[in-house]
Amino acid sequence: MTQPSFAPPVGLASAVDSVVAEPVGATIPLNQLAPEAALHRLELAIVRRLEGFLQGDHLGLMPGPGADFNDARPYVPGQDDVRRMDWSVTARTTTPHVRDTVADRELEVWALLDVTPSMNWGTGGVTKRDLGIAAIATIGFLSQKMGDRFGGLVMRPSGLRRIPARSGRTALYALLRSMLVEPIVPDDTRGAMGLSEGIDQVFRSQRRRGLRLVVSDFLTPGDTELDPDVEPAWERPLRRLATRNQVICVETLDRHEVDFPDVGDILIRDPETDFERYINTSDGEARARMNAASAAQRERIRVALRRAGVGHIQLRTDRDWVQDIARFVLAYRRVAGQLHAPPRGVSR
Repeated sequence: MTQPSFAPPVGLASAVDSVVAEPVGATIPLNQLAPEAALHRLELAIVRRLEGFLQGDHLGLMPGPGADFNDARPYVPGQDDVRRMDWSVTARTTTPHVRDTVADRELEVWALLDVTPSMNWGTGGVTKRDLGIAAIATIGFLSQKMGDRFGGLVMRPSGLRRIPARSGRTALYALLRSMLVEPIVPDDTRGAMGLSEGIDQVFRSQRRRGLRLVVSDFLTPGDTELDPDVEPAWERPLRRLATRNQVICVETLDRHEVDFPDVGDILIRDPETDFERYINTSDGEARARMNAASAAQRERIRVALRRAGVGHIQLRTDRDWVQDIARFVLAYRRVAGQLHAPPRGVSR
């Protein structure tokens, strides 16, 4: 097993802090999210039909925001340019709307990052949340060419924060920095926004075809079902998103979520619900039952993602995520065409 080739920076959350206390900041520095030198020979396969005007490797002379109008959407203060206000839609709905424009680009990538409390944990020197940001960075460098745009949606229990899609490496680094400094969501924070609602928002708000990333641990609060034949709440929205887009799901987990250590009596609690219980991990039978339940839970997630027809990357906090994603990309070229085959009646 390859260990990550970095140490947590001084003054930020350490491995011990992420176990015994809630993290207070990022556990990976921005300059170590995705080493570009290790990625320059890899390229992510895009097999679904896109809606860009540059069908191929032709580069526009002046890639910009574009002049052709796209769908209208609600105005977000501080993020949208008021010069793009659609006054006719605003007058009809009495809610400020802006009109997006379609640029001469080949690919538009949107990443949904789950930052709910369950993502704040990690015992390998990095939290699951920051491991997800590292995955977004790596795939961003792999998929980006001249003129392509990369945008982000940060999912908190209270709602989504939209980071506008922009082109260029500088814009990608700005997006990653914005995700790294996103405030930590405290334990026991409740809200109406869950993973299924977040995926639905991505489907409804981003109507242009492209590549979609969903980064989460795919754990639903209060869901104790282990039968793989029972659909999780997020499977149907994910399948709907995959009908128009090429979707890759990044599942983040920690080693001790699937292999409980022998550390005596410990208090296990769910950071998103009221569940808590003392478990004697020195009891071999109890530890075996916990490991079996955790393995069944992960198998249910794997089967659901496969049924939804999306790419699936599983990353662990105790492994080198760059190598894991590189292995996925190399194998993905052979199976992407069959994996992302659209449903009958839907064009590729």
